Amino acid sequence: MNTVVTESLEPLIAELRSRGFTVVGPTTRDGAIRFAEISCSAQLPAGRGDEQRPGRYRLTERHDDLVFGFAASPDSAKRYTQPPRQPLLRMREGTVEEAEAQAPRIALLGVRACDLAAIAVQDRVFLGGRHPDPAYRKRREAMLLIAVNCAVPGGTCFCVSMGTGPKATTGFDLALTELSDPHRFLIETGSGRGAEIVTAISHRPATGDDVVAAEEVSRVAATRMGRQVDTDGIQERLAGAHDSPRWAEVASRCLACTNCTMVCPTCFCTTVEDATDFTGGVAERTEVWDSCFTLDFSEVGGSSVRGSGSARYRQWLTHKFSTWFDQFGMSGCVGCGRCITWCPTGIDVTEELGCIL
Repeated sequence: MNTVVTESLEPLIAELRSRGFTVVGPTTRDGAIRFAEISCSAQLPAGRGDEQRPGRYRLTERHDDLVFGFAASPDSAKRYTQPPRQPLLRMREGTVEEAEAQAPRIALLGVRACDLAAIAVQDRVFLGGRHPDPAYRKRREAMLLIAVNCAVPGGTCFCVSMGTGPKATTGFDLALTELSDPHRFLIETGSGRGAEIVTAISHRPATGDDVVAAEEVSRVAATRMGRQVDTDGIQERLAGAHDSPRWAEVASRCLACTNCTMVCPTCFCTTVEDATDFTGGVAERTEVWDSCFTLDFSEVGGSSVRGSGSARYRQWLTHKFSTWFDQFGMSGCVGCGRCITWCPTGIDVTEELGCIL
């Protein structure tokens, strides 16, 4: 793995755009850090941080010019690997036209280690079974991933407990570590495509001091997790907690709003919607994100399989931390903490696991 240093991200962004990539990176929008298309490094949120705790997210001003001085944003790579809405087919006067899968060449800049782990989970779900998803494969093959080793974990992060961060170790084309005094970026290459791009931009070889400084960033970040989970035997322990009274207690606070599943980087459930135009001559079918928290998500004989909030919360939590292992051979949680931050009633999954187990 080659390691170099660059003083600015401007040459990298310019090189990616010259190769036909749409560069998507963190920006400040709607009172949060959001992924959006960028054309230059000035659009990155330098000097901005965030405050995250259960049910609360606020942008803050930092006392430095760190570009990546914030924790996980509400957006994850899932928005680009599995878009929220995807056209499937159109029927026009009795003729069915299948929609062609869209796979834009996207360079996703600023992917955290937890989100790389989430992409690996999605790869297992969509590509590892007997019926791989060709549309997902096209999007993944067209995507270039530029990771950022996390320096500022949030108050709801627990990636260390899940073994997914804060340092990116695999699954990226390039990985950045932002360093200070002086401000610079250490770049690690993780693929042949990444190595080609680094060769084309201005850089210098990383020194021993650069490497030590980058290792210290990850070491310190690992000690600053806002949350933790005891995962020892969690699969079996959670499976044995089916009748815990805590399910009813947490359900009394849960709004079933689906926020947790929408921001989760691994939740993959979808449904289909059919619509016609005003003339009735054209009908379209679209795949959209769905959630196991909705009452009509699972039905048998016209009735919901899980009619109570406690049953739906139990299904979600048990799937994430227990039956996902049975289904896919890995955990369904990567410890990003988004479900805690963006829950309007502040339900903390780490607290619930502690009480249930």
